[in-house]
Amino acid sequence: MDKKIIKTWGIHTQNDLLFLDESVIAIGWEELGDLTKVDKTKTALKEKYQSVFPNAKKMNVANCVGSISRFVVEMQVGDYIVFPSKYNREINLGVVESDYYYESNAKMYNHRRKVKWLKHLPRVAFSQGALYEVGAFTTCFEIKNYTDEFLSALDKSFKVQKAESVDETIERTAADIQNTTCDFILKELSRKQKGYPLQDFVADLLRAMGYRATVSPKGGDGGVDITAYKDELPPRILVQVKSQDGDIKESTIQSLRGTMKEGDYGLFVTLSNYTPNALKYLESTPIIRGISGLELAELILKYYDKLSDKSKKIIPLSPVYIPDIKVD
Repeated sequence: MDKKIIKTWGIHTQNDLLFLDESVIAIGWEELGDLTKVDKTKTALKEKYQSVFPNAKKMNVANCVGSISRFVVEMQVGDYIVFPSKYNREINLGVVESDYYYESNAKMYNHRRKVKWLKHLPRVAFSQGALYEVGAFTTCFEIKNYTDEFLSALDKSFKVQKAESVDETIERTAADIQNTTCDFILKELSRKQKGYPLQDFVADLLRAMGYRATVSPKGGDGGVDITAYKDELPPRILVQVKSQDGDIKESTIQSLRGTMKEGDYGLFVTLSNYTPNALKYLESTPIIRGISGLELAELILKYYDKLSDKSKKIIPLSPVYIPDIKVD
């Protein structure tokens, strides 16, 4: 008997919480109905797709049917899943636990498979090349070039048996480029600016944004890393900076609140994200603003030209020109 070749698949969605909370992966195209009633061949799926979407363009048919076929036909129980979440900015690794099934009671994402999530890791844990590959524009795609890197995150001794397959063209959009650049920024900050150096970098960013920022003496900040003012007058902004990988807890933000006096504002900056309770606390405490790793990277992109030369050397970027396509 031939040994089963285990493949590794990437998948994207607009409903991250469905995947994470219900331990499933799913694709759209609800109009197609229950595909268990269709022959499990790409030709049959293409005929079904064209009967439902008769006006679809040829290229769109090829792309969509390709994703559907990979999800419904090619994917097998025991295969691995790599799901890059925009909700928590993590790479979620899992294993497929069921064949394809149609969830008739769902309003969206009826085409599903059950999955067991094994690990949830920050994007900075992976190389830029691996992040490029899972940034594919396709809904469901086979991971080919960086399979070993993703699976080694599950088991350092894992050796994958790769299947030969035809290369696919990966389309990139302006959003993909920005996401990739944000990943690079966070990875470089995590690698080069842990601890006190990140405070200096954030202070320089605040100056680029038009604030007067002073970094507190090391070890004597009392919970305040940077003090900033927009101009010569109050309010005073007290800033705390965290370079840890784990999500920030509510209690950590409350410690910053304890240092604030009447009329002060608080700013919390992290390379990671915030726990659900921490996010609720920030929503109920409007005088404290929380900036996540992704928001920090986006601010760096926005004010990059105004950063000091020292900061630019830490995060070396070059301008990129893309087509400015206007739709009539």
